[in-house]
Amino acid sequence: MRHLVYYIASTLDGFIAGPDGADPTGPDGFWPIPEDYIQHLAVEYPETLPAQARTALSVTAEGTRFDTVLAGRRCYELGLRVGVTNAYPHLRHLVFSRTLTESPDPGVELVATDPVAKVRELKRATGKDIWLLGGAELAGALYSEIDQLIVKFAPLTLGTGIPLFSRNATFDPVNWDLTDHTALKSGAVFLTYTRSSTA
Repeated sequence: MRHLVYYIASTLDGFIAGPDGADPTGPDGFWPIPEDYIQHLAVEYPETLPAQARTALSVTAEGTRFDTVLAGRRCYELGLRVGVTNAYPHLRHLVFSRTLTESPDPGVELVATDPVAKVRELKRATGKDIWLLGGAELAGALYSEIDQLIVKFAPLTLGTGIPLFSRNATFDPVNWDLTDHTALKSGAVFLTYTRSSTA
């Protein structure tokens, strides 16, 4: 069975964006993106680079982890604001929204139904793992379905902002096993946690 993987960048204090929800990696963003970070993504997670970055870096690797990406409406609209209708044309791209009625791109599938039911359907299909891109609202709704966390911690704190999971997520303590880790010289740390099989 395929796994749902929440692969997300976070600050040390657990935020994925500032309070306004703007793209922290955009032109006016505050997120550090050093060279070794970009190179690590290109080698280890090439399919998670947006198409524009793949072109700029001459990345053609298909990737071995994901063939599907899930995004919430707010997360997806960050790209729309700068004219990007599909940042991941090399993946099956699903956007969960009850307000968007027509997809801005033929390669983007809109899903207005229950996210949990849809993810369970996706897990039963054959293929590579499913990448939960975000944002916090969708991650909160899918909290019970996440099988693995890959958190890219930046050497950065915000004090406040949008957390990994929305404040509306259900209170449900879960134990996770650390299954991989990589520390870069620039200070970024990639931590992979798999949902623990023990209570």
